[in-house]
Amino acid sequence: MSEKKLIVVGDRVLIEPLEGEDRTNVGLYLPPTAIDKQAVQAGTVVAVGPGTPVGPPAELGDEPWKIGATEARYLPMQARPGDYALFFRKAAVEITFEGTQYLVAPQGAILTLVREEDEEASNGFDPSFL
Repeated sequence: MSEKKLIVVGDRVLIEPLEGEDRTNVGLYLPPTAIDKQAVQAGTVVAVGPGTPVGPPAELGDEPWKIGATEARYLPMQARPGDYALFFRKAAVEITFEGTQYLVAPQGAILTLVREEDEEASNGFDPSFL
């Protein structure tokens, strides 16, 4: 039997939620009002989609069978697997895949990401810019 794989599409992010913490393991403090109302939730990014599709759609013209195989173009995602994310809980959808609970949220619902500095340096991010 083949192994199942969960593929995230579009600008969505697959997050493994962390429950019941008022202070995260990366040092962010979540106020009790945010936790009580479940307005904001934290979790670890497990997978991300390719991003938001951009560019004009392929034109059909008079002979639609002659459409060339053009590669899709996407606006890249800011979130990456392994990031720690704070996001609006209301925008996320709960799913269970192979016995594990996840949340799927659009990138626009993410408030902040926490990433190790080594990863920042390797992708060309310059913190002195801030």
